Amino acid sequence: MPIGVWLVGARGSVATTAVVGAAAVRAGAAPPTGCVIEAAGFPGDFTPLGDLVFGGHDVVATPLRKRAELLAQAGVLPPVLTTLLAADLDAAEAEIRHGYVPGEESQAEAARRLAGDIADFRERHGLSRVVVVDVSSTEPPAEVPYATLADLEEALASGQDVLPPSSLYAYAAFTAGCGYVAFTPSAGPTPPALDELARRGGLPYAGRDGKTGETLVKSALAPMFAGRALRVRSWSGLNLLGGGDGATLADPAARESKSASKARAVPAIVGEDVEGLTHIDYVADLGEWKTAWDHITFEGFLGVRMTMQFTWQGCDSALAAPLVLDLVRLVARAHEAGHSGVLPELGYFFKDPLGGAGHDLPTQYARLVAFAQALSEERP
Repeated sequence: MPIGVWLVGARGSVATTAVVGAAAVRAGAAPPTGCVIEAAGFPGDFTPLGDLVFGGHDVVATPLRKRAELLAQAGVLPPVLTTLLAADLDAAEAEIRHGYVPGEESQAEAARRLAGDIADFRERHGLSRVVVVDVSSTEPPAEVPYATLADLEEALASGQDVLPPSSLYAYAAFTAGCGYVAFTPSAGPTPPALDELARRGGLPYAGRDGKTGETLVKSALAPMFAGRALRVRSWSGLNLLGGGDGATLADPAARESKSASKARAVPAIVGEDVEGLTHIDYVADLGEWKTAWDHITFEGFLGVRMTMQFTWQGCDSALAAPLVLDLVRLVARAHEAGHSGVLPELGYFFKDPLGGAGHDLPTQYARLVAFAQALSEERP
C-alpha cells in the first residue's frame, strides 16, 4: 500500500531531488544508487520507491519544476529527467501547502493548520501512513522550556509562541499521527514534551542531521584509528559550500547548530577530546556542490607523529535524497511494527544520532541491518 512522504522544505534542493529520484527509479530511468535498503543482500521487504506519494510544506514560491530545471543546470539532475518526469513534479507541487511563518498566526493555530494539511493529504490519497521529513533550512540552537506535554500545550493554548519552527512541524506531525525524520540539526522532535507526544501516539521518529559527506568519512576513519590504538591528536576541517544550505550557514547562529553536530563524532569514537575545529564557509560560486578538506595528526608507536589528509567533494542533494527515501520507508515500517519514540537503530544515517546510537559507522551499520531484519520478522 502506498505511503506518504510529507517534506518540510518541499521546494528545496534535497526535496526536489528526492521527488525526481523516486520517479526516475519507478520509470526505469535510473537505478537506486545510494539507497542503502535497495542494496543487494540488505534484509527486509520495504515499500517500493514507486509507491511513495509526495507533498509538503514550504514558505518559498519557486515551483518544483523550476527548481528541478535549476538543479539540472547545476549538474545535480540529468536534464532529460526534468522533461520526462514533469508530471511527477507537477503532482508533488499540487500537494505543497503554505508553511509556518512566525507572526502570521499563533503557533496553536499554525499547528492545527499544519496537522490538518497532513491528515487531509493522507485521507485524499488513501495512504496507510505518512512520514514527515524535515529538510528545511538549519535553525540556530534553541531550547524549549517545557518538559511535559501538558505544560507545552497549556502555553500554546494561551497564545504563546514557544517552539522553534522545526519543533512546531514535529508537533503537527505527531498530532496528525505521523512518524517523523529530523534530517537537519534543528531542534525538531528533541524536546521531552514532543517525545511524550510521540510515545503517547505510538509514533516513531529518527534523527538528526543527515550524514552525507565529511562526517560520513570521519565516522568511517575514526574507528580505524581507535581499532589500531593510534592516538588522534588533532582533527581540523574546512567545509566550503554554496547553494541554499551554504547561504543559511553563513548566518553564525545557524552555523553554530551545524558545527556542533559535526564536532561530536570523532571524540565520541576515539574516547577523548581531540584538538581542532571544523570551519564552515559559504562560497556562492560552488552552487550545489561542497568541498571538505580535513587534516589529521596522530601518534603511533614510540610517540612517532604522523599526519593524514583527505578531500571530499560532493553534491549534497544527490547524497542526501536517497537517504531521505530510505528513512521514510524504514520509519513507516517501524510504525507498522508498533515501534514508538526515538529509533536509535537508524543512527547510521545521522551526524548527531538520537537515542544513544553512537557514532562508529561499522557498528551503526550492523545495528541497522539487524533492525531491518527484525522489522521483516515483525510484519503483522
